Amino acid sequence: MQTTNETDRTESRYDVVVVGGGAAGLSAALVLGRARHRTLVVDAGEPRNAPSAHMQGYLTRDGMAPAEFLALGREEIARYDVELVRDRVVDVTPGEDFTVALEKGASVRARRLIVATGLKDEMPDVPGVAERFGRDVLHCPFCHGWEVRDEPFGVLASSAMSVHQALMVSRWSKDTMLFLHRVAEEELTDVDLRRLAAAGVDVVPGEVAGLVAEDDRLTGVRMSDGTVHPRSVLFVGPRPVPQTGLLERLGAEMDETPFGTYPVVDGNGLTSVPGVWAAGNAIGFTEQVVHAASGGYRAATAVVGDLRMTDLDAAIAG
Repeated sequence: MQTTNETDRTESRYDVVVVGGGAAGLSAALVLGRARHRTLVVDAGEPRNAPSAHMQGYLTRDGMAPAEFLALGREEIARYDVELVRDRVVDVTPGEDFTVALEKGASVRARRLIVATGLKDEMPDVPGVAERFGRDVLHCPFCHGWEVRDEPFGVLASSAMSVHQALMVSRWSKDTMLFLHRVAEEELTDVDLRRLAAAGVDVVPGEVAGLVAEDDRLTGVRMSDGTVHPRSVLFVGPRPVPQTGLLERLGAEMDETPFGTYPVVDGNGLTSVPGVWAAGNAIGFTEQVVHAASGGYRAATAVVGDLRMTDLDAAIAG
């Protein structure tokens, strides 16, 4: 026994295996445990919001550290005998049960699966960006805008969506610059330019060479010509990399979006693969913590209903 809810498994068959121990996975596990289903959470311990010191916008949990939030979640699921193991699912084989292979060598069976594997944010290749991400290099004004309001903002352009990002973050600061970086000025439409002007966003052409920091705080953005623009906050648009390999190997129908390829799901997270649900950032880029927790809850209630009807139909047939 490693912690209050991490266990050495003596019986390898579960009603449900939840792949991922973030907000979506733990929320699903809580519902399943309370419904008296034998549940295993397989958690690789790599939450998307790990670089952030705090999470915002979650009612009653605004400002809580992500690590504390997850620790409380693990304590809650342990009350209902949900098991959790620090491991990674490397393969799933369908059959009468799903056979779930873990990286450390164990193999378990599951009647149903909930995939909540999230995504990873791939940073722009500008020196200093990845190192400062989650502190003064940010991506979401709804997550961090209030905390940095009225500071000098920069927005590092990486796609056409960067104009939208600059327009949005200017809600939190009247001093906002859009650094075009490798986006050509010609790519901006007349509507883009008019909106940027109306929002008071200054457009800075040229490539960004790196960031300037003093006393471990961002102080400026350095251009390739050596010019430095004083900024204390830089918003970026990471490239989302959905962690959906398991779903793809199971043959789930996928949908390609501008923010990555995600499974096609119904309103409760059911994929096109019978017995497999998905939740959280495994189904979309914009799933914040509060959305992920809600999605995990919905998926779990659907699984409970599905298992109940399956068992009752089997009893009738028998």
